[in-house]
Amino acid sequence: METAISFRINNQPSLGILHNPDNAKDTAVLLVVGGPQYRVGSHRQFVQLSRFLAENNIASLRFDCRGMGDAAGEKQTFEHLDDDIKAATDALLANCPDVKKVVIWGLCDAASAALLYAHQDSRITGLILLNPWLTNEQAMAKSMVKYYYLQRLLSKDFWRKLVKGNVNVGGSLKDAKGFVADSMQQSESDSGSYQQRMLTGAQKFKGQVCMILSGNDLTAREFNEQAQSNKQWKQFVENCQLHHLEKADHTFSNQDLKLEVERITALFVSGSDVV
Repeated sequence: METAISFRINNQPSLGILHNPDNAKDTAVLLVVGGPQYRVGSHRQFVQLSRFLAENNIASLRFDCRGMGDAAGEKQTFEHLDDDIKAATDALLANCPDVKKVVIWGLCDAASAALLYAHQDSRITGLILLNPWLTNEQAMAKSMVKYYYLQRLLSKDFWRKLVKGNVNVGGSLKDAKGFVADSMQQSESDSGSYQQRMLTGAQKFKGQVCMILSGNDLTAREFNEQAQSNKQWKQFVENCQLHHLEKADHTFSNQDLKLEVERITALFVSGSDVV
């Protein structure tokens, strides 16, 4: 059921682990790795997800992007993973002849890479996006003011330190003022930014989208800020199947929440009950 396969990305070797159960459905999942990690994922997240999918008759491929794990070449930023994703999709379909459609699963900047790529490939019929990386100075500033400084003011520990003189009030006010000022300014060169290209990709993609957002994660909060302040992003999110896991951290490290992500994934792909 689990097979190591090798394929090439721009004539450079890469390796993936194919999970191909008997009687697999005609839709498979391609797990795109984000950040400085390889095909296993944080706390073996991708291994466990792929095995759960296989138990539900869903094939999947988790693979190494260039420059990571067992893949040759120079490491690419998430903005330049189109060739990696295409090569992995080719390999997945070549090794699973009964599979006709592919859903890309991506966390953080891998979700961003999926949005940049998916609309270009008609074989991609769905996206599962977890805590997409959509940061900019404005969104970060708003998130810091709303979730960091406000929470500090509501913290008993903060007031105890203040009374004891252990808080640098001047420095904190200066930092907060700077974040507020930043939050009032639009980031320059938005038209050519990866954020705008992500939005364009989102608008052009014709498949179904499932979005999973953590409640205890600054990246997810920054994405929410963008979605609330930008009409086009808001419209895109409203058309997604949206799940808020309020107690989850960035990588869903809690075992129960990790299982919830697995169940949401399998349900989205199969449209039926899961084991």
